[in-house]
Amino acid sequence: MNKSIKPENLHIAIYGAGAMGTVLGCLLNMGGLKNVDLITRNQAHVSALNAHGAKIVCSVDGKELTAKVNALLPSEVNKKYDVIFLMTKQRDNERIVSGLLPMMHEDSIICTTQNGLPEESIARIIGEKRTYGAVTSFGANYIEPGRILLTSALHAMHMEIGGYKSQEKTPLICEILSYAGKAIDHSAFVSVSKDLAASRWSKLTINAAFSGLSVITGLSFGTLAKRHRSRKIALAVMRECVAVAKAAGHRLAPMHGYDMEKFLSDQNIFKKLIAFVLLPFTMKSHKNITSGMLKDIRQSKRCEIDFINGAVVKAGKKFHVETPFCDQIVEITHGIEDGLYEIDYKNLDFFEI
Repeated sequence: MNKSIKPENLHIAIYGAGAMGTVLGCLLNMGGLKNVDLITRNQAHVSALNAHGAKIVCSVDGKELTAKVNALLPSEVNKKYDVIFLMTKQRDNERIVSGLLPMMHEDSIICTTQNGLPEESIARIIGEKRTYGAVTSFGANYIEPGRILLTSALHAMHMEIGGYKSQEKTPLICEILSYAGKAIDHSAFVSVSKDLAASRWSKLTINAAFSGLSVITGLSFGTLAKRHRSRKIALAVMRECVAVAKAAGHRLAPMHGYDMEKFLSDQNIFKKLIAFVLLPFTMKSHKNITSGMLKDIRQSKRCEIDFINGAVVKAGKKFHVETPFCDQIVEITHGIEDGLYEIDYKNLDFFEI
């Protein structure tokens, strides 16, 4: 990386400035980085952001954050960006990333914050060395134009950065994101992943268990972690993820500070009991989160379950690991989308546990 390059001299975009993207854009601006464009197709959101700033309601910390931001529709972009944080859903990656090419020059990079395993699909379009990933640990929901609900504690927010095949610009991305940490006095907001694939699988394990169960039950992560049956099923899903990741040659990174893998990959009854007891504590700072897929389904949209639990199922087939719990979550979710099932805790009766 050219050490003379400073974040404040770059053209930076957050593409897909919905709930999560608006939170990040607000924090970057609060921290002093004013050259960040928030790009979204939501005209009402763009108008509200430009008129009144980004307003973030912090449900855990009981405060509201506000920052002046610059928001644009994609049709209003008239520059090429050095760094684009991609914060859209994965379902349309090929179309969306191809559409970003006119906004990029030959040295531009994309850092995807998407869930699942998104880097491969992006690298196919822009190249492996220009593709970076950010594993995010916070949740947010859209309230109304210009106003977002942050459902994670400020001190628990974290972004872990790594390159798909090159680490050249990882330090620059971390320097950019450090401005968000400054905004909330959180020096550990951003860190470098020693193994992006391992970090991805760790986040995917949480998402497959809690986002997957949240979308079929309608419950928050904290409630799912507390209730006996949903906790047992969540752990079963997580064990599937660990088994698939191990078959693929990856060891999971710690989950919210806990090395859950050593308890999840062992069938010893004592370690299984410890995992059962620990799980609510690992989710404590994110207890108010509900799956973003839940909102999609309630708005009669197709969700990205095929890129969360479906990604585990796909990898399981590749490496000959059975994934019955992830299979069941995918089947129920599509059933809900198709009107065959309701969103209900009773959907857990479909699981044999």
